[in-house]
Order: sequence, then C-alpha cells, then structure tokens
Amino acid sequence: MTDLRIRLLQEDDWDGVVALEERAYAASGLSEGREALRSRHRASPDTCFVLEHADGLGGYLLALPYPLFRCPDLSRAEAGGVRATNMHLHDLVVAEELRGRGLAHRMLRGLEETARARGYRTMSLVAVRGSQVVWAPLGYRARPEIGLPGSYGPEALYMAMPLSPAAASVAVQAPAAVPAAVQELTPSTDPSPGFPPRAEVG
Repeated sequence: MTDLRIRLLQEDDWDGVVALEERAYAASGLSEGREALRSRHRASPDTCFVLEHADGLGGYLLALPYPLFRCPDLSRAEAGGVRATNMHLHDLVVAEELRGRGLAHRMLRGLEETARARGYRTMSLVAVRGSQVVWAPLGYRARPEIGLPGSYGPEALYMAMPLSPAAASVAVQAPAAVPAAVQELTPSTDPSPGFPPRAEVG
C-alpha cells in the first residue's frame, strides 16, 4: 500500500466513515449513527479528516472544539458550534488491514499541529474499552473525577493534555487548509509507540 493521504472529510465520504465506525463500535454498543457523526463534522469541518487509499477510506478522525472537562454525548447530535480553547478528539478509527503502520499516530499529530496553529491550549478525549493505555504514553492524563454521559459505558475515562504553543514562525492555517503533516503519507512498516494494531480508539 503506497498511495495513502490524509485530507479533509467531504460529504461523499459518509458511507465509508459510517461503515468503519460501525465495524469498530457496534459490537460494544458505542456506535453513534450517521446523524450524530455528521453533527460532529458540522460543528468543526476543518478538524475532521479521512485516510484515503486506492480502495476507498482506510480511516477517519473527528475532532471539534469543546469546553475542557466536558464531552459530546454519543446518544445526541451536536446542537451547534461551541467556542472553546480545548480541542476534543472525538473519534479516531483506522481500518483493520491498515493498523500497525503508525497511521493513527500521524493523524493524531496532524490534529495537534492544527490545534496549536489555531491557538488551542489543551486537547481532550474519552478513552473507551481500556484504551487509556494507548493514550497515556502520548501525554494524555486520566481525569477519573470527570463525570461522563452514560452512553460511553461504565469503563470510559476522560483524559486531557496541555498543548505547547505553536512556534512563532508557524502561521495560522486558513480554514480550508490541511497542515503539511497530514497530507501525503508514505506508510511506515513500524507501528508507532502506543498504537497497537488492534486499537481503534474514541
């Protein structure tokens, strides 16, 4: 697999995104459904990406501004855009056949670059199904005191980390721009630390 690229999520990607999401989460009761997923994208289309290859979509990432120590409810669509200094990584899925190549890590780093360039101070996520062991080595701190919507299940854990400021030489991206770090990709043969091949994390 040599032709891989990360680009902004587009309207005609939704069948592929929904199929990936259902494969990742339906068995554990965490699948949100198309409308809820689309509402996350509508809230922040410039921070939602897909991993594209010759055979279709190989992954996606949905992120949106959300107040620190709060998170979307999986059972509800977003009502509208939220102003916040925190960027919330809502969902990151890589197809089974592409795992173990460091692609999730590259998508995450691209989001972090975007968030820094736009002045966000922190990033957060909800670790499900024990995935906190994936996120902790990447700098995310568990906050077990933060209550979560019941839609995440009893073992979900809120996690957050500070973002170091972007370098002074980095210009703020135009709304439709994709950072260089998340454009064309040459897949690595080595998995990135902290992203075991089985991981699809939300």
